[in-house]
Amino acid sequence: MAAAAEEAEGAEFVPGVCVSLPCLPEEVLEQIAGCGSLGPAELGRLSAVCRRLRDLCRPHGNVWRNSFGNRWPTLLKHYNLADSVNWLEEYKARQNAGLEAQRIVASFSKRFFSEHVPCNGFSDIETLGCPRHFFEDELIAILNIEGRKALTRKYYAKKILYFLRQQEILKSLKAFLEQVENQESFLEGAVLVDRYCNPLAEISLEAIRAQVDDIADKVRLALRAKNPRHPSLSFKAGGASMIPDGELQRQVLDAINQVLYEQLKYRGNQTDYYNALNLFIHQVLIRRTGMPISLSVLYLTIARDLGVPLEPVNFPGHFLLRWGRGAKGSPDIFDYTYIDAFGKGKQLTVKECEYLIGHRVTEEFYAVVNAKEVLQRMVGNLLSLGKRERTDQSYQLLRDSLDLYLAMYPDHVQHLLLQARLYFHLGIWPEKVLDILQHIQTLDPSQHGAVGYLVQHTLEHIERRKEEVGLEVKLRSGPKHQDVCYPVGRIMKHKRYGYNCVIYGWDPTCAMGHEWIRNMNVHSLPHGHRQPFYNVLVEDGSCRYAAQENLESTLEPREISHPDIGRYFSEFTGTRYLANAELAARYPEDAEFEAPRGPDD
Repeated sequence: MAAAAEEAEGAEFVPGVCVSLPCLPEEVLEQIAGCGSLGPAELGRLSAVCRRLRDLCRPHGNVWRNSFGNRWPTLLKHYNLADSVNWLEEYKARQNAGLEAQRIVASFSKRFFSEHVPCNGFSDIETLGCPRHFFEDELIAILNIEGRKALTRKYYAKKILYFLRQQEILKSLKAFLEQVENQESFLEGAVLVDRYCNPLAEISLEAIRAQVDDIADKVRLALRAKNPRHPSLSFKAGGASMIPDGELQRQVLDAINQVLYEQLKYRGNQTDYYNALNLFIHQVLIRRTGMPISLSVLYLTIARDLGVPLEPVNFPGHFLLRWGRGAKGSPDIFDYTYIDAFGKGKQLTVKECEYLIGHRVTEEFYAVVNAKEVLQRMVGNLLSLGKRERTDQSYQLLRDSLDLYLAMYPDHVQHLLLQARLYFHLGIWPEKVLDILQHIQTLDPSQHGAVGYLVQHTLEHIERRKEEVGLEVKLRSGPKHQDVCYPVGRIMKHKRYGYNCVIYGWDPTCAMGHEWIRNMNVHSLPHGHRQPFYNVLVEDGSCRYAAQENLESTLEPREISHPDIGRYFSEFTGTRYLANAELAARYPEDAEFEAPRGPDD
């Protein structure tokens, strides 16, 4: 066979004549071998047939490159295809990274089912033995599994990917804060904040920059209609050229207002002002609405691209821009016009700025601020919005904004204390809480009272956790559980409040303390606190504890959109949720109760 194959290497290819595989033209062989239908084992066997096929399947060749690209197409952006790459080794490395990612994701549910993933839970990820982008690609593949299955794997893959990307963005943020301020700095800072709070979204400075450039091009068209010789028409985005003439600058601002507010319908969001989406620059561009500071960053970037040197002003209660009308650098605040990007680009005097917020302010509030101060204002706004969170029990926005603020000001005592209190309140990362408290005590010994209280109760929490011997197993057949009517995974509806939910735990009687029972007015229920109570994940993202008499099976079960659904369930069948291995171990008999069974059955 080998001899025949060697002879075939020299054979001519004749159209219409049946020939052996090695006789085909090289480009045809490459298409066949690298089409993606052959796995690494098949390619290995193919390369052993003859010298020609061995050369065709060389590690640096097109066959392995095509095989790699067909299986993991999104990874090709990480390579310069003109370079010599050992695609066979890259293929092996990506495969091994996939196996490692699958192993780590599978381990998280077993390790952290009974508590939130602690800060040291990611320690084995931080020291990966494979390229990070390979590992992330496998996590994304898990998240993209179609259908309503693999919910637990998706849940932990999302947490890990969230962590990995935020760590990378923090590195970029710290580098950004150290760099010399440049033309891009305000937009770049806004994008970094956006990316950190939305790490699973595909947001990049390049993509945002392209959208801003598109708006600037529309402004150029509007300018050309009014002044075909305007100098801004020849400026490049991100350039350093500025127009010295005040009248020509005014023409640019008029064109920006026309395009941004009249043509594209951008506006300040007055009806839903306290929505974090108003601060995220990619959402501002999608929804065409935002807060004063996010719209100001957009407006300022466009104006600078077109040669108008606007400057940011950290005005109290309403972020503004300052225009020198061709006379930049004056120390007199009355020499400037102030622009309200939230108010459709309206140009204001000093007095009108004060009317805007309803009171007078000193001259220092009209001063220009740098990129870091603009970033601080944005993060401060996010902190305020995070403190308003009510439905999401994880307080993710507050946690993210605290991370960002402390990345800029790591020794800010009040925000460190807020972070420690937040983790303590959520019952997560107690070891991290102790580290924060120790740092606070070093920075400011006067915080001894607040620090001491949190230290004491955090140590108690750690001791209680050490005493836990495992999950309590609840058998429905047990004598104390005869009145429990609904199993975990059943989709229910609250009779009084009308919300849909799914059960992820139950108690034969109310397990909450006397204060909770009194505050929730449980005694007013016909069966009081001595009836079964259920832990439920609610469609609004909250977790609640509901009495059995207030719940009923819904006639039209539907998926419950809740961030923690994958922590407890592996699959949605269309009528109910299936408990994952960890929840099923706690409620081993609940899976047997498929048929609806209620108090009135």
